[in-house]
Amino acid sequence: MLKSTLHLFLLVVFISLYGCQSSSHKTITFADNVVVAHRGAWKQKNLPHNSIAALKHAINLGCTGSEFDVRMTADNVLIVTHDADYHDLIIEKSTYAQLSKFKLSNGETLPTLRDYIIAGMQNNVSTGLVCEIKPSKTEGRNALMAENVLKLVKELRAENYILSYISFSYAILQRIKELDANARTQYLDGSKPPKRLIEDGITGLDYLVYKYKVKPEWITSAKEKGLILNVWTANSIEDIDWFLANDFDYITTDEPELVFERSEKSPTKRGYKLVWSDEFNYQGKPDSTKWAYDYGFLSNREEQYYTDSLKNVRVENGSLIIEAHKEKIANAKYKSDEFKNKSWVQYIAEIDTAQYTSARLKTDGLASWKYGRIEVKAKLPRGVGLWPAIWMLGENRKEVGWPECGEIDIMEHVGFNPDSIFGTIHTKAFNHMKGTEKGKKIFIEKPYDTFHVFAVEWTPEKMDFILNDTVYNHIKNEHKTVAEWPFDQEFYLIMNVSVGGMLGGQKGIDDSVFPQQMVIDYVRVFQQKE
Repeated sequence: MLKSTLHLFLLVVFISLYGCQSSSHKTITFADNVVVAHRGAWKQKNLPHNSIAALKHAINLGCTGSEFDVRMTADNVLIVTHDADYHDLIIEKSTYAQLSKFKLSNGETLPTLRDYIIAGMQNNVSTGLVCEIKPSKTEGRNALMAENVLKLVKELRAENYILSYISFSYAILQRIKELDANARTQYLDGSKPPKRLIEDGITGLDYLVYKYKVKPEWITSAKEKGLILNVWTANSIEDIDWFLANDFDYITTDEPELVFERSEKSPTKRGYKLVWSDEFNYQGKPDSTKWAYDYGFLSNREEQYYTDSLKNVRVENGSLIIEAHKEKIANAKYKSDEFKNKSWVQYIAEIDTAQYTSARLKTDGLASWKYGRIEVKAKLPRGVGLWPAIWMLGENRKEVGWPECGEIDIMEHVGFNPDSIFGTIHTKAFNHMKGTEKGKKIFIEKPYDTFHVFAVEWTPEKMDFILNDTVYNHIKNEHKTVAEWPFDQEFYLIMNVSVGGMLGGQKGIDDSVFPQQMVIDYVRVFQQKE
């Protein structure tokens, strides 16, 4: 009986050891997405932050990573929790036995790092662990935490499961690299440029949302240097879309489900790469390296006089403002001979004083593109007589004139038709002078109170006009002549708010609505990756 019991005990031990070895040799291939669940995927199911349940939900969602926070107790037990105190107990001054008396809100025991990693290795083939080591103010403790974390990871043979080590402490990350040259590390503080990180052997940056927005050049620099790009914590559609557009490696978020949803809708999902943009994260005049101005009266019998005054065009609070005013301004081209024998613009020399001012920006001479997705997120001005437009002209306009150069009207809106926008092309064969332009309209809800994304996707074969995520005008290249399709050349972008004119003024001008603004959140140009 004793011999049989001993044999059974040895068999159980052997199976246990073999099972541990087998599990420790499992490989993991990180999921092919950008989603890192911040403190686990807790929000949708109202789970506690940093709980094993939140980790398991991140794994079930298929996130490429699940981030968690590590601290160390007074008796040197590594635990997973965010704050420096837990139930009014200072973690560094309390033992794990004292702390673990208090359960998480879902009934879980406060997880040790050992328990957390083991849970993260079970039934997990694609979600990496993003281990944030919280700094201590106690001398020598940061190095000890780094050493203990790596020792535990090695003991559990979990190295392949660690997507990255992150910390606000530069010293912690440097100590990790000293102990494990292959460890992936990301700095959280946001105070160091990519050049410094690469010099010190740090493999990536994981900075707060606004850090990238005020220093977008760091994104380019990081990519050039081969650093990992991560961000915390991107939760709004606006931020998520921006980091997707900028092709970040990871997006750390409290909203993993939303990031998955936005990823599916992002142009980058369809092979596009951001090649030019203005996010308007500055103040004052528009960036002169990106935008030029048109001046005075121009065409279409419009009644506004274009200026570069800050009153009419400026960047403030993260948006570009193009603002039309009811005000008088002298016409510099009054009685000018410049317009003789040009019936379509002869009216310009006949007006001594304009009654309205506005602005028209363009990328002419600064940037132009052949094919791609051009999108602008904007709110429109309100009122009869207003005629905002986002559009493009062929670069050869000065040589061949209009409409031979081609025109792409990404968005036009007229105040007397407040629930519609138009998307149109004009060419020699198809234009409004002949009444043959190719255009369609779509219903738009709350154009004056809500931002909408106006876009065109343009290839050698077609032109799609898009409101938000809806294609409402699809124009095929019929491969006839340049008279029908002059769109195999570069075009530049124009944005303006007109007043009156042949289209905008068809039902008069309501002077009571001024001033009126078109507010542009961003302009982005994508092209297919080569």
